[in-house]
Amino acid sequence: MNSVLTSGIGDFLYAVVALFVIIDPIGTGIVFAALTVKDAPAKCHAMARRASIVSFVVLLVFGIAGEALLRVLGIGIPALQIAGGALLFLSAKDMVTAKHELRSTDEERAAVTATGEDISVFPLAIPLIAGPGAMTTMILLHAKAGSDVVAIIAVTLALAVLIIGTFIAMRASRLLAHLTGVTGASVMGRVLGILVAALAAQFMIEGLRTALHL
Repeated sequence: MNSVLTSGIGDFLYAVVALFVIIDPIGTGIVFAALTVKDAPAKCHAMARRASIVSFVVLLVFGIAGEALLRVLGIGIPALQIAGGALLFLSAKDMVTAKHELRSTDEERAAVTATGEDISVFPLAIPLIAGPGAMTTMILLHAKAGSDVVAIIAVTLALAVLIIGTFIAMRASRLLAHLTGVTGASVMGRVLGILVAALAAQFMIEGLRTALHL
């Protein structure tokens, strides 16, 4: 019993570290603050909650059945990385150009808050939280766990802890946005947009390197 518990704790800690590096709750919270600087707190809370639920379900399902699904569709991990990187570029472009900040009047800014896009599924849940790196990590963690029920439970709990941590980071991001102010948030959004673009490029480079056996 003790050996099983020890093994489960080891699997849990291993999965937490692996997923923390990939999902990066703190970085996700900062990006969330930049993307939602014009949105009302209630809307931000709803989007953060929805993104957390969607990303948890996607990563859980992908960890369990992702490898088999990709095999059936004839899709390799490199293709997933390249596609995820390309999608992430779209979000990065909007962050750098700050297209939602082109409205200048109070009425137009209020209209943006009332009718702005819901980013909870794209690009927040997918591919920012549940990106190709996180999907690949979940596949590898489940492959490592095999048919060990304790290890599978440990991986699932680790995923839940990281998603909860990411949700908390996104909720706390409103404080960061308040401290930086409108100008600071605008500058931060553009800088983070460049970093997100670099992350997207890294996804694509890794996918191409693996596909071309470089």
